[in-house]
Amino acid sequence: MSRLQVVSGKGGTGKTTVAAALALALAREGRRTLLVEVEGRQGIAQLFGTEALPYEERKIAVAAGGGEVYALAIDAEQALLDYLQMFYKLGSAGRALKKLGAIDFATTIAPGLRDVLLTGKACEAVRRKDRSGRYVYDHVVMDAPPTGRITRFLNVNDEVAGLARIGPIHNQAQAVMKVLKSPETAVHFVTLLEEMPVQETADGIAELARAGLPVGRVVVNMVRPHHLDDEALRAAGELRGDVAHALSRAGLGGPAERLVDPLLEQAAEHASRVALEREQRRVLARMDVPAYELPLLGTGVDLAGLYELAAELRKQADEE
Repeated sequence: MSRLQVVSGKGGTGKTTVAAALALALAREGRRTLLVEVEGRQGIAQLFGTEALPYEERKIAVAAGGGEVYALAIDAEQALLDYLQMFYKLGSAGRALKKLGAIDFATTIAPGLRDVLLTGKACEAVRRKDRSGRYVYDHVVMDAPPTGRITRFLNVNDEVAGLARIGPIHNQAQAVMKVLKSPETAVHFVTLLEEMPVQETADGIAELARAGLPVGRVVVNMVRPHHLDDEALRAAGELRGDVAHALSRAGLGGPAERLVDPLLEQAAEHASRVALEREQRRVLARMDVPAYELPLLGTGVDLAGLYELAAELRKQADEE
């Protein structure tokens, strides 16, 4: 399984939740996973109920079997300071540049440089080894930018082409691309069974393929149960008399009959949603990309919900 797992998706599909659940699923039986945030939203901290993540790796959860999940919120300014120290040994001079606003200026006017720094920090964690030669992290999971920006974000080699064709920045971008375009990486897309997220997923997969970046899986999130069988769905708009008669036989006539129309309206809405979801599943199937499905949690996503989603991801992975 790829060591760098990148999770993207249209806004509102729950990509941060899926990234967190995936990190828990991978950090099983003594394994160690790093969960990385690159957008500065502190969504990971909120999900795990912890304080805002600093620019350092911090243990935030223990997975099944004693595995550990660490988290890191990558800050582009801090990453640039690390970069300046690593390649130019600026040290205190780099910190002085930050005080003068030069670091923020550099990462703002050169978005390609910003992406190199963010992806570079994640790729460094993928490659890092301890003194015994073992990888520090078995897996790194990145909560990445949304679908519309993911290919540009990951294709940092093209992004820095206008910044530097030689030198440390160019070399860093090349090293990052070597990881991102290798079997070590898989880019997953989170979607809902709705037309716009599914279409964005299709577009994102096509863009990644054109850029030579590795597509992982589609994760269909917040899947709702179907409460009616096919026969009931077909008859949802034709059952008023039968429902009214059934209520009457149950001794619920009179005022209770006012419930008939709202009940049938809900049944019709449910039938329409099921038809839409089936159509979107057919669209996803035509993409020919492996898919996982995660249920809609009725009580919302808290820490217990994350563990439930992680167990479901693990189950589906084991069934492959």
